[in-house]
Amino acid sequence: MIRLFHVSDVHFGREDEAAVAWFEETVRQEKPDAVIMTGDLTMRAKSAEFDAGLAWLQRLGVPVTVEVGNHDLPLFNPLRRFLRPYHRYHKVERMVEQPLDLPGVVIVPLVTTARFQWRLDWSKGYVAKRNLEETLAQVEAAPKDALVFIACHHPLIEADTQATSETRHGEKAFAALAAAGAHAVLTGHVHDAFDILHEAGDHKMRMIGAGTLSQRTRALPPSFNEVRVADGAFDVVLRNFGAKPDVVLPKETTTA
Repeated sequence: MIRLFHVSDVHFGREDEAAVAWFEETVRQEKPDAVIMTGDLTMRAKSAEFDAGLAWLQRLGVPVTVEVGNHDLPLFNPLRRFLRPYHRYHKVERMVEQPLDLPGVVIVPLVTTARFQWRLDWSKGYVAKRNLEETLAQVEAAPKDALVFIACHHPLIEADTQATSETRHGEKAFAALAAAGAHAVLTGHVHDAFDILHEAGDHKMRMIGAGTLSQRTRALPPSFNEVRVADGAFDVVLRNFGAKPDVVLPKETTTA
């Protein structure tokens, strides 16, 4: 069995220190095959926040791929945001938006953050044509018998959560990825967990959201997802911090 720990929205600077330590210890004890971090490592993309977050990632000691969230782009420094938005990720550059190839499983990145958008709220998702094409090429190159998971920060289609992603071109991207043969999209951003099977035309694909390890919880306590892969199928277990028991996330079905 392949075990993936899907974690998101740690928000160093506003992290839940006990929950972050719990996740690190769980990784140390259980040694998953990989950790997929779907963005918002920091709260305000400050140097001290990146230093703490990147040191935490490096201590995990397992393969890690990291997506960039909207909070990880400089907000109050326009020059850095446009010219060097990923500069402070340099310590773990090899982890950022990197595909992972595991036995029977391929994780492919998709960028959903943008340096600029023609709307006031730049925190929302955006899928650029070039980024989608790059992801689709990697999906099509994956072994035909592998499960293909897309890792991105924003849900491509809205889930029934308190927060929203409002991802522009998200539905189009979802349909294209499903048609190309991807099996699931792993996301963050909304700070609550979900597992939804969407129907897009003649194709189906699951969209799976992880919660948060920050103080900025919403409907659920701090948590992460464990994706368990066996015999060409997978389940998602919600791993809760604290007294609330772990549960297999119920799968909802919607039409995109």
